Amino acid sequence: MSLITLAYLVGGLVLLVVGAEALVRGASRLAARFGISPLIIGLTVVAFGTSAPETAVSIQASLNGSGDIAVGNVIGSNIANILLILGLSALVAPLVVSRQLVRLDVPVMIGAGLLTFGLAWNGRVSQLDGFILLALLLVYTAFLVVVSKREKNRQQDEFANEFGADENTKKPLGWVFQLFLVVLGLGLLIVGSNLLIEGAVALARALGLSELVIGLTVIAVGTSMPELATSVMAVYRGERDIAVGNIVGSCIFNLLLVLGAGAAISSDGLSISPNALAFDLPVMLAVFVACLPIFFSGYRINRWEGLLFFGYYIAYTLYLVMFSTGLPAINLLRHAMTWYVLPLTAVTLLVIFLRAWKHQR
Repeated sequence: MSLITLAYLVGGLVLLVVGAEALVRGASRLAARFGISPLIIGLTVVAFGTSAPETAVSIQASLNGSGDIAVGNVIGSNIANILLILGLSALVAPLVVSRQLVRLDVPVMIGAGLLTFGLAWNGRVSQLDGFILLALLLVYTAFLVVVSKREKNRQQDEFANEFGADENTKKPLGWVFQLFLVVLGLGLLIVGSNLLIEGAVALARALGLSELVIGLTVIAVGTSMPELATSVMAVYRGERDIAVGNIVGSCIFNLLLVLGAGAAISSDGLSISPNALAFDLPVMLAVFVACLPIFFSGYRINRWEGLLFFGYYIAYTLYLVMFSTGLPAINLLRHAMTWYVLPLTAVTLLVIFLRAWKHQR
């Protein structure tokens, strides 16, 4: 790997993280002016801001004809959001799960995943499919805003606890500075996405890896850095509801916005590789479904569950690398995961769900 390729990768990731931070900070404080609660902010504004890198990368990849990177970025980011970011956040401190997430947003996330899998069944997410996903995103976002308006007038204090007080928010023209942060963040995201795409494609060719694997791993983790920073910071500040809301909202936005926009701007849509259809999409759906029993059990994510998530992400990444490079050890890993780890995990999650359901009754 040349120094230029490394510079593109590192520079692109840095610009994405800085741009997302500026976008999240400005957009969140603008939303706070309308009295939107922190959970809703996490599910919408913060989720949109932290999904902006994935959006920028996927749109740019779609325009460049690198459809595998666009698709791999969405699937890989969602898997990384749940297994890696929630796992690490829960290891820092147990996470609080809102009842709204269990009753509404996680089922919406699973439904969006099933819809995506159905649309991609023929090997392509068409331009029409992309517009359908974008339309559903508008419906979901509008519904959340309506729900937030029904809550009591406690949003400003909660927002200050989540993000800290900002004198610019109190000033009459403070919105100008917040709008500047939004524009600055979007500009940095566009430049950063271009650098990251060029570097990732060069890296894929140098290592002999497919663009799908690079999108599922390097780019997925890189564009998920804003979610990681936001969630870990929320946990550190003791506001653990926005940490989980950010991740769930980001997964929904990745499917409806990122994948939808990537398909909508291309007349041919986005092609879905057989490997993604046979393995990566089902893994993403399985991860989504696993959230329900874990979230439902006491409405919290404990440290051991965070460790379980993190361990699965390491195993998933190892499998991708072994499969792409043709290492013989992949057969041993596949056998262990298929016949021992996955069945044991499924039984454990079922027991957790049944106990929590019995307790709720």
